[in-house]
Amino acid sequence: MAVRQLFTLGICPSAARATLLAHRRYSKVSPALSERLQVFESLREKRCSKERVEASEKPLIIQLADGRTVKGKAGVTTPLFVAQSVRVKGALVSKVNGELWELGRPLEADCELQLLGFDTLEGKKAAWRTGACVLAGVLERAFGAEVFREEASELGLYCDHVLDNSNLSFSDVEDRCKEAAALKRPLTRLELNIEEVQELFQDSKLRLQLVEQQMNGPYITVYRCGDSIGVCNEPLLPHTGLLKVFKMLQLSSVTLANHTESSGLMRLLGVAFPGEKDKDEWEKEQEAARRRDHRRIGTDQELFFFNDVSPGSCFFLPKGAHIYNTLTDFIKSEYRRRGFTEVVTPTLYSTALWQRSGHWDHYSENMFTVTSEGSQTYALKPMNCPAHCLMFEHRVRSWRELPVRWADFGALHRNELSGALGGLTRVRRFCQDDAHIFCTPGQLEEEIVACLDFVRSVYRVFGFSFHCLLSTRPTPCLGEPEQWDNAEQQLERSLQQFGERWELNPGDGAFYGPKIDIQIKDAIGRQHQCATIQLDFQLPIRFDLQYVGQDGQLHRPVMIHRAVLGSLERMIAILAENFGGKWPLWLSPAQIMVIPVGGNSESYAKQVVQQFHEAGFMVDLNEDQGATLNKKIRSAQLAQYNYIFVVGDKESESGTVNVRSRGGKQLGRRPTEELLTSLTQLRDSRSNENEF
Repeated sequence: MAVRQLFTLGICPSAARATLLAHRRYSKVSPALSERLQVFESLREKRCSKERVEASEKPLIIQLADGRTVKGKAGVTTPLFVAQSVRVKGALVSKVNGELWELGRPLEADCELQLLGFDTLEGKKAAWRTGACVLAGVLERAFGAEVFREEASELGLYCDHVLDNSNLSFSDVEDRCKEAAALKRPLTRLELNIEEVQELFQDSKLRLQLVEQQMNGPYITVYRCGDSIGVCNEPLLPHTGLLKVFKMLQLSSVTLANHTESSGLMRLLGVAFPGEKDKDEWEKEQEAARRRDHRRIGTDQELFFFNDVSPGSCFFLPKGAHIYNTLTDFIKSEYRRRGFTEVVTPTLYSTALWQRSGHWDHYSENMFTVTSEGSQTYALKPMNCPAHCLMFEHRVRSWRELPVRWADFGALHRNELSGALGGLTRVRRFCQDDAHIFCTPGQLEEEIVACLDFVRSVYRVFGFSFHCLLSTRPTPCLGEPEQWDNAEQQLERSLQQFGERWELNPGDGAFYGPKIDIQIKDAIGRQHQCATIQLDFQLPIRFDLQYVGQDGQLHRPVMIHRAVLGSLERMIAILAENFGGKWPLWLSPAQIMVIPVGGNSESYAKQVVQQFHEAGFMVDLNEDQGATLNKKIRSAQLAQYNYIFVVGDKESESGTVNVRSRGGKQLGRRPTEELLTSLTQLRDSRSNENEF
């Protein structure tokens, strides 16, 4: 059997045998787990005996992020050894020439090495992936659960499992995880093919089903942690002892794709930390995030809601629709300046289209389908690209027409698992500022730079800082190696010309082409990925797209997938939390509150409301006769109105309003015409400032 073992701690053969003997306590585990452990070790031993590659021990130079250099030996020196030798504390995972690399995996050649701790996203996720492995073992050994999946997300670690007695005590689970982690168990990993995975998990049909869903190539990585064996494709910590604190957060049921009935599967969600200080910092971040939670803001400001009659589909109320439409209008105005034209495409397509595009084989379980008369199956579109390919091939295209830049705001539907739904950040019905560019190979670099400039100009309006990731060829991938090399080089040249910070993200491209992902940082330091620019080699081939070149011959166009905001729903959630519900004037669904004070001011107040309403402002009138002026002002401030206009007899006589900001600043009495001009300029400039 061809099994490729991933590196663990760079352990010498004698130490490895000692570790193996320490692992072999099969009598203490269930028969099913005992058999799984034996299969794992059998596969591991065959790998060691058949495919052991002797370390070359060739001298190498390791360049650290702070400029220091360290000498080492290829196949021997590990990032963990380097971290210890240069006395870097808190390292959990590393990057070697931009590629995520386990601390215990020996280095192979001269390289640039970054050592990453829990204060980085990569370090945090490596810790949580390892924590999930620890939790899986505890659920199996201490509680008799059958674990089917252990993973980590941006929210924390989780295990999907079945347990007859689901009344778990979170504190008990936390204590047992802490005890298990303290044993400093190494994490041994093997890369297996599908036949070997089937042999390993032969006792669990559900585990096999979930594993097969996770396989995006001929191999998948499994790990052993103590007497527990699971699946984890990304880097783990060297050993469990680096985790000192565990906290369980939530236990919920999980609905599997294409399953209408409950499977009895439960998800235990938690987090893990290298120390109490890290936990305290995380709790502070969570409290800040709770105060800014877009779901709370959406309820308090009457922006949107969800209802079980359409799970995962948002009902935008008038104020929420204002934000939605303002964002759409913003992007559309940029489209006109940048040479994009809008198209409108159907929502429902025959499966013939999805089979032609290749999505039916790989994505059908994520599509909503309907059957019409004649038993013809149709699917709601989860993306726009196949429809745009149909439009391109609708007639013969000339090189003079290229580049073609088509934008589409059509509604998309994806059958997300119910357990994954969460406010606006993960929905089933959504809309993207989606566009596709068809161009000649010679136009590619210029188009990529233009897309990057589009992203920069939009994110500057929101005040987001960002950086780019060049995601290169994954395994497996479609297309010729030379094609990939050329495309990656063109993207790299475009990034260098663009001039903003970027880094390599090896092996994380789409299977159909390399891409540039853009990560933004919000007001409380969280990272979000929204914009993406992807090259696609496959759809032009599948649809046999061609254009007549200047030489009179037929040529294949290059296709670029591009989104700036990404999902409008998700972007609204990010913006709500970034601004903490204090929307800048141009986006705000509550821009002006007019408050009349006694006398004959109500008639004048209504005139002011009408004047600003006709100028396109979101303006309201407080006519509550029973509330004091201070209470009305306070209510408007709590509702996050950008400006409060107080009008009385003096203002009525002079054609003015008395202006306050939502922060309580007195801006004084202003003529309405002058104020209208100033606020219109502030709104139309899309400024995030409050002053005018």
